[in-house]
Amino acid sequence: MQKLKEASMRLVFLVCAMVSVLAVILICVFLFAKGFPAMGEIGVPEFLFGMRWKPTQELYGIFPMIIGSIYVTAGAILIGVPIGLPCAVFMAYFCPRWLYRIMKPATDLLAGIPSIVYGFFGLTVIVPLMQRIFGGSGKGVLTASIMLGIMILPTIISVSEAAIRAVPKSYYEGALALGATHERGVYRTVLPAAKSGVAAAVILGIGRAIGEAMAVKMVAGNQAIIPNSLLSGVRTLTSNIVLEMGYAADLHREALIATAVVLFVFILIINLLFSLVKRRER
Repeated sequence: MQKLKEASMRLVFLVCAMVSVLAVILICVFLFAKGFPAMGEIGVPEFLFGMRWKPTQELYGIFPMIIGSIYVTAGAILIGVPIGLPCAVFMAYFCPRWLYRIMKPATDLLAGIPSIVYGFFGLTVIVPLMQRIFGGSGKGVLTASIMLGIMILPTIISVSEAAIRAVPKSYYEGALALGATHERGVYRTVLPAAKSGVAAAVILGIGRAIGEAMAVKMVAGNQAIIPNSLLSGVRTLTSNIVLEMGYAADLHREALIATAVVLFVFILIINLLFSLVKRRER
């Protein structure tokens, strides 16, 4: 009876795994089947490096949106990592137990907040703050980076904390035995030993940031141009798809699907980097 149950569960797990793989394959087939013909019709260089996105004039250049996505994602990492990593270290080695019982659920709660709620927060709090400080519309690269930096904090904190706690206690105890202080033992011994896990947290944060659409759409300014400052409006690949897919048709629609292919390739590269980091960790 026990062997029958184990065989049944193995079958269930196998079916679930095959369904997941099949779903990914179907998504890839749909994207590439719809996106590649559009790239071929527009021209790959014109599509990837074109400077103008004007569907009414049959101009489909996504280079400004690629640059916008990179700027916003880089800004989010520059904001999220310096906040999230020290927070993870604090929660793993410095946080009192009573405070940890509050901080851990609060961090997990941040991960469960819908992106549209983050967008409303950015629109009603961060955008007016940017207007008062810098003037203008308040929407731009800096605003979107701050918004995404907040959104990726749960990922960076949770994964980094798990990596830090996974370091054997003997590393920390050995540092103390050699005369290191508590802080020095953590920052000079434990943290370097967890660098692969921390790198994985950063890579996952990049994937979270580059794939966000709704919150960025609400605070970025949605201008399909290469930004010339941190306060300039910007449009990312994801927000471009969200903005125009509802009314797009024919080549315009296929160009948006081709944009999704480019985004998919970005995410694929990020996941490959994550796999390489995990392989090195082993």
